[in-house]
Amino acid sequence: MKKREPVSKIMTSDVITLNHTDNLETAEQLFREKNIRHIPVVSGKSVIGMLSLTDLLRISFADAASEENVDTTVYKMFTLEQVMAKKIVSISSDTTIKEAAEILSKKEFHALPVVDNGELTGIATTTDMINYLLDQY
Repeated sequence: MKKREPVSKIMTSDVITLNHTDNLETAEQLFREKNIRHIPVVSGKSVIGMLSLTDLLRISFADAASEENVDTTVYKMFTLEQVMAKKIVSISSDTTIKEAAEILSKKEFHALPVVDNGELTGIATTTDMINYLLDQY
């Protein structure tokens, strides 16, 4: 196993983002269309938060087993900034995969925005880590 590989080897660099002024219906549509579970929230070029599909399900009272039956009425009651996680941890593209995995193993979230020179350059998720480990065997 390669021990010093940078997270840039496994991160998604074509990142889907939400602007902090977007609404939750837009977020849900992106989650469904792109089949993703985490979306960084930006203001200009700065990452200011992270929204997960779980965040949406939590406020929609939906059954996670039947995500297709989400009542979107509740989305009008909240703004994106009210629902997103604001205390995020970001990493740089030269952070090692091991270091990123250690962060994810100790925190209660499953995605890390990758930020270089103040700009979002990627996203690394627990799924990326698992796929990397599987490729080693």
